[in-house]
Amino acid sequence: MRARRATALARRRTSDLWIAITALVAALLALPLAQSSWHGPEVASVLAIAATAMFAGQRWAIAVIVIAELMLLPTVWPRAFLGGADPATRIAALGSLLAIIPGVLATKRGAAALVLISGWRRTSRTCRRAHAALMVLGAIVAMLPMI
Repeated sequence: MRARRATALARRRTSDLWIAITALVAALLALPLAQSSWHGPEVASVLAIAATAMFAGQRWAIAVIVIAELMLLPTVWPRAFLGGADPATRIAALGSLLAIIPGVLATKRGAAALVLISGWRRTSRTCRRAHAALMVLGAIVAMLPMI
């Protein structure tokens, strides 16, 4: 039983490290893109700080990373797919979008961490509700540039 727990812990640490690395890369690639956009520099800065906290072993940072990556989407995806961007900007935006993927896929873990840091009782029901709220938030935020 202890070996199984140690394996799960090592796998979780590797996953946390991967999420932190990709979040930092996404922030670094998105920061130059965000001069005249929807709070892009602030969100990229929060993402970089949350990634640094994740490197330091702070498990709560996954919630901040997930929220910051969802908020970074309206800054990055229009520059990656909509016309009018030069090739360097488009490549940086595509790189940032690719780096955002692991954090967005960790939305369920982010929702559980969000429940813990918000002070709600951690039950499967509250975690599911927080996950659903994050998914709705992500859908709304992704559509903001289209409005």
